[in-house]
Amino acid sequence: MTRPRTRRRSLVLATVPLTALALTSCSGTAHGGGSASADAAAYHLSDTTPASKGELSSFTWSLFAEPTSIDYAYSFDYPPNTVLANVCESLLRWNPDLTVSPGLATAYANPTPTTWVYTIRSGVHFHDGTVLTAADVVASLRRNLDPNVGSDWSYPFRNVKSVEATGPLQVTVTLNTPDSTFNKYLAASPGTVESAATLKADGKDYGNPGKGVNCTGPFSFSSWTPGQSLILKRFDGYWDPKLKAKAGQVKFVFLSDATARVNAFQTGEVDGGWMVPPDSYSQLSTSSAGTLYYGRNTTVADEVVGNLKGVLGNAQVRQALLMAIDRKGIIKAGAGGVGDVADSLVTRNNWNGSGSRTSVDALLKNLPQYPYDPARAKALAAKAGVNGQTVVIATSPLDSQTTIITQAVAQAATAIGLKPQIDTVSADKYTALFTDPAARKGIDLFLTFWYTSITDPLDMYGDLQSGAFANYGNWSDPQFDAAVNQAVGAYDPTAHAQAAAKAQQITMEQLPWLPLYTEPVSLFLGKRITGVSPSIDYLYYPWAAEIGAKG
Repeated sequence: MTRPRTRRRSLVLATVPLTALALTSCSGTAHGGGSASADAAAYHLSDTTPASKGELSSFTWSLFAEPTSIDYAYSFDYPPNTVLANVCESLLRWNPDLTVSPGLATAYANPTPTTWVYTIRSGVHFHDGTVLTAADVVASLRRNLDPNVGSDWSYPFRNVKSVEATGPLQVTVTLNTPDSTFNKYLAASPGTVESAATLKADGKDYGNPGKGVNCTGPFSFSSWTPGQSLILKRFDGYWDPKLKAKAGQVKFVFLSDATARVNAFQTGEVDGGWMVPPDSYSQLSTSSAGTLYYGRNTTVADEVVGNLKGVLGNAQVRQALLMAIDRKGIIKAGAGGVGDVADSLVTRNNWNGSGSRTSVDALLKNLPQYPYDPARAKALAAKAGVNGQTVVIATSPLDSQTTIITQAVAQAATAIGLKPQIDTVSADKYTALFTDPAARKGIDLFLTFWYTSITDPLDMYGDLQSGAFANYGNWSDPQFDAAVNQAVGAYDPTAHAQAAAKAQQITMEQLPWLPLYTEPVSLFLGKRITGVSPSIDYLYYPWAAEIGAKG
């Protein structure tokens, strides 16, 4: 189902069915959240797929929903980012292994704690043939600061004081206060660079089906037929020979029905797609029509506690509820056995830049654990005063996975002495839970699949600071706020990781959200195509350029 986000990461279940192995880098059960589900089916994470054997004239790709716009300022959801990653580029790149490398900026420096200086790549052409300059970078970044634009990516710019061209190919960003996450965000949509002339000429029509976009990526916008498809064509003037597109054209087709999407994979109507419906994993893993892959992800399925004034306002009750949820059973029944019980609100991948695995293990070793134990959970809830209070769980009739999770949470509520009330709402009303405080009135719990756009746990924990837009239950803890602020201000990796780990420890003690499980990225490639790397980076990295002919 679609997961629109507002302002920053309100990754939500919304309008269509959600998710959403040949070459393997590691095998067995993946450890997305740091602990594995012993009963979960083994699966393999792939770093890549077999190298392509040549070019293609075109290939067809499925999207589970049509983008509302491909304006990068509002591309904060899977469908638009899946497309835009191949058309527009950022100053930095978020790579398949979730590291960051130069993009449209060949170099960057942090000469003072509140200054970032970017050297812009020379000789880069926009799709209309004009040449990239510092002025284009300035115009593009400043849009995220403009309240008249209302960028969904304004959060990463919250500490930005100014963005200025300090040379023909140099841009300097000045911060009001040190921010260790700012530079990392420039490898995602916040760092997107568009032609300043195009932004001015297109105005409010920028990114719509009639205008498209004019960027620097390996593919250019060709056409968009609302309700049907969006077509990209190879840009032969692309600057990076390593990522020159192997296909002459990519056609994205909008298939909102999960069954139709799986059938399209099987018949060859489409050549591939991300976010494979979990209830089709078994079917597609043995399909002669292609290959199912799993890759790196930063996604955690959570129950958001939207009401901290009711019975769930007591942390002991939240702990009891999590302990009573059969999370391994959810993975088995709702995620095709592909996933792991989450031990925090972020995956282990989010800590990749925080030192060695041993040092990270040391930071995270004392996290509270909530193993499935209904009897102990009931005793804890009774001690906290639970005695038949009603707990309202919001859901929407979207797919079997959503239904399974909702039922499991309701059963857990019953097991600890609560009276669950399932409030089934339409998709648009469910989406409103993430945008409108009034829509959350009377709702105690609602489901989300929350991913991060940078390799840093602060992309999640910043959302839970007091007063943050995505802090839906208005949770507040002064020690947590202080830990996040300390981590944001710490450029030293060790100090940054230590402060972030403290913030994580507090969330797992207080449980403002209930982490359920982690799941890998899923990818299906038909028998015509290969070459792409399965990774959550596909939202910002030009993945389609890697796809070529299989044989």
